[in-house]
Amino acid sequence: MFKRRTITAVLAASIFLGSIGFGQTLEEHWKDFVHYVKIGHSELAKGYAQAILQSNPDPVELLALSKASPEDYQILQMVHEAKRDAELADLIGKVLNLIDKGTFTRRTDAPIVAEEVRRLTSTDRGWVTAVKRLQGAGEYAIPFMLDAMADDTRKDEYANIVRALPYIGKDAIRPLVAALQTDNVAVKGEIIKALGKIGYPQSQGYLRYIAENAKSPAFSAMAAGSLAQIDPSAAKVPAARLFYKLAEDYYYHAESLAPQENADFANMWFWDAEAGKLERVEVDKGYFFELMSMRACEWALCSDPTFGQAIGLWVAAFFKAESAGVAMPEFFGDAHADALVYATTAGVQYLHQALARAVKDEDAYVALGVVESLATTAGEKSLLYRLGTVQPLVEALRFNNRAVRYSAAIAIALAGPTEKFAEAKLVVANLAAALGQDAEPAKADELWSEQVANTYAVRAAKAMLSLAERRNKVVDLSLAQPFLMNAANDTRPQIQQLCGQVLAYLDSPDAQRAIAAMALSDKNSTEVRITAFGSLAVSAKLNASMLIEQMIDGIYELIKSDQTDPDLRSAAAAAYGALNLPSQKVKDLILDQAKK
Repeated sequence: MFKRRTITAVLAASIFLGSIGFGQTLEEHWKDFVHYVKIGHSELAKGYAQAILQSNPDPVELLALSKASPEDYQILQMVHEAKRDAELADLIGKVLNLIDKGTFTRRTDAPIVAEEVRRLTSTDRGWVTAVKRLQGAGEYAIPFMLDAMADDTRKDEYANIVRALPYIGKDAIRPLVAALQTDNVAVKGEIIKALGKIGYPQSQGYLRYIAENAKSPAFSAMAAGSLAQIDPSAAKVPAARLFYKLAEDYYYHAESLAPQENADFANMWFWDAEAGKLERVEVDKGYFFELMSMRACEWALCSDPTFGQAIGLWVAAFFKAESAGVAMPEFFGDAHADALVYATTAGVQYLHQALARAVKDEDAYVALGVVESLATTAGEKSLLYRLGTVQPLVEALRFNNRAVRYSAAIAIALAGPTEKFAEAKLVVANLAAALGQDAEPAKADELWSEQVANTYAVRAAKAMLSLAERRNKVVDLSLAQPFLMNAANDTRPQIQQLCGQVLAYLDSPDAQRAIAAMALSDKNSTEVRITAFGSLAVSAKLNASMLIEQMIDGIYELIKSDQTDPDLRSAAAAAYGALNLPSQKVKDLILDQAKK
């Protein structure tokens, strides 16, 4: 009986849900939606939520409905956060997102904001109302307020706008500091005073910059006064240092610097000197903090060109911005190079600053970018550079991301270190590991793939060959011999060939025999076998013959047979000669071919 009643109820609900949407207004949908959420009838609540979403509602109208009953809005938020019914919570979340969009649209609508600026010059009550609404508009209010202040035809509004400017609060700071570049003396002065009254640290660097560089003593004194309102001790700190602190705060996503909510983008503000106006540029929230960190670093360098720490942080921020996987903003321009270009141009000291930061933060993307930059440009002394008591690249050999570890090892190996260092064994261990790494990506490892694995295997093998050819005495490749011998049987021909070439430089019977086995195996391609015989010849010249009789006989049979590929036969003969075997073997070869 229970099952029959349940099925009947579900069928009835399904028929009812199918009829939702016919002839109902958005207000009716909203009321029914909230009603069924409140009484706990999830299925009907879901149906009305879907009806609202499918009707493509005006977010501003939906906002008005939610404001008509704040209690209902709070209930929706509670049910959404509780997530007892995941599907319902998801639908409520989508409706709430639409309401947020309505809030954003309402408070940033240009005609509305412009009207509120004018309302500041009406009555005392009108001024208070306008200020509250302009606070809601936040940074969007500033261009309208500054334009009005600079407009000679609106002089009667000036005092009321100036009085309101500090009340906009923290969100006004970014456009206000950008507008400090205005040529309008009166407006610039009011901006300086407003920043002091708003009282947030993020404007300190800009105020200190004016105090240090203003041609006008009045502006310098005014900026110093505003700075003292925020933090008296900041008056003794150079502007470059204050900008650097701001850049670090952005780099680490300080909550106080977050962009305004209710939008899926963030704003950056610039001063258009030609138009004499603020310019707003929308950027992806994925790298907003990093772009602002770069900008603060640029201001630090404008304040003091010798403040090198800002270069290291700028490079790190650029790599971090690229890790968002979003195209760089349009204001970068077509000629703007990528982070790697700037990093390879930067001095080694600055790259090590960026690397030390990335290692400390366990930021694999930034660390990898910096290590690759170091590998491109730096020599041994530069790579093993000390930053205080720390060697950042050596620290990278222990990084929790294999791509970073392998890149660090490859960079050091290619530099050919000549002075001993304790972590040399780590270089070998990472190079060896790169040869045989599983191509399957590790969990949460976005820097690894089959293609990346293959690339690192080849790079590691080439780095080891470089060490071997230069007879490097610091990095002991014999520690990697088991890995090299195993890789000699790899399915990738290039890895086989490179590993055979490295093994040729190891004074070891097992190493030489591994090369010979690769050369003799008919499972390998002719190209691989020819290269292996070349490596065997090098090994024999360096270390003499260490082959067992069976292998020597195998080489002899290849040379003797007229069925052997001519190039392979020639390579085998060259290796055979390099082995410097007893004359008996050579005599047999001569007589075997002699015409009877």
